Amino acid sequence: MKIVDIKLGRIVVPLKKPFKTALRTVNSVNDVIVKIITDTGNIGYGEAPPTGVITGDTTGAIIGAIEDHIKKHLIGMDIENFEEIMKTVDQSLVKNTSAKAAVDIALYDLYGQLYKAPVYKLLGGYRKEIITDITISVNSPEEMARDSMEAVGLGYKTLKIKVGKDAQTDIKRMKAIRKAVGYDIDLRIDANQGWTPKEAIYTLRKMEDAGVCIEFVEQPVPAHDFEGLKLVTDNISIPVLADESIFSPMDAMKIIQMRAADLINIKLMKTGGMHNALKICSIAEIYGVECMIGCMLEAKVSVTAAVHLAAAKSIITKIDLDGPVLCKEDPVDGGAVFKDSKIILTDEPGFGFKNIYGVTYIN
Repeated sequence: MKIVDIKLGRIVVPLKKPFKTALRTVNSVNDVIVKIITDTGNIGYGEAPPTGVITGDTTGAIIGAIEDHIKKHLIGMDIENFEEIMKTVDQSLVKNTSAKAAVDIALYDLYGQLYKAPVYKLLGGYRKEIITDITISVNSPEEMARDSMEAVGLGYKTLKIKVGKDAQTDIKRMKAIRKAVGYDIDLRIDANQGWTPKEAIYTLRKMEDAGVCIEFVEQPVPAHDFEGLKLVTDNISIPVLADESIFSPMDAMKIIQMRAADLINIKLMKTGGMHNALKICSIAEIYGVECMIGCMLEAKVSVTAAVHLAAAKSIITKIDLDGPVLCKEDPVDGGAVFKDSKIILTDEPGFGFKNIYGVTYIN
């Protein structure tokens, strides 16, 4: 199964409602689609969102990295030589993790097809179904409380609340949400780097004192501030999850060894795909640190890959893969089945994609 061509395209999928965080507001998914074609007629699909405020990757950068750097090295390579292919992708250029992730996902899709097995079974096969949380965008306390109640009405038992825009208002937001949903619903909060370390400690202690009851707080301080992250972790009882601070296996190792966070978040667009994400899982297993798997605003192709990783590995205990259910429509035929909070895997080879509709190919 040799690679004969790599096609690149763009896809636009509108969201049900604007997605708002401390870093940005987004109205639609605008992703790059990768289609790897082999001499056997097998096709592998990958996907990457341009999330410049987190990864630094724009649409043009993703396309340029694949077209000008990665593609030329992969043409003619055999999927059977998988380790060499992964090494080639990684060494094609530095950084550009979203571009690498899109290619990596398409390659794992083909790897599963080569051995006629779903990827999650090849990687461990721990489970076939997972349960995701759903994100509540940052808005006024009243609107966030209403959105939270709507999510609970759809059957979600865990909500991830976006905060980090204003500490005092964040406290009001969490009080309003907890009052609205009661104490049978788990609340996670994500500050998206929005606080300073001292502001984070103050705000989180106030939330604790108010009886909000928080499962964990995600990335309370700027990504580069490992020491500030550790200061927060050492001074609050709420578990701390490192997200934007971790791109590589080396980042994960440093955070864990510093005890700068209690948990780590794996996102394929930060790790450069499944290959490095698996290394982070192994590091976490060695140290006994539980992982969450998350996504950017992505359609179902790349999120399906993340679902397979989550289903394969027991160290991934928390799931934040709500991207497809935030979309108004699903342009992907095949892949994981999303039923509100429940995500179910099929036994189709690879990731089980049959087609992607609405893609505008550019090469």
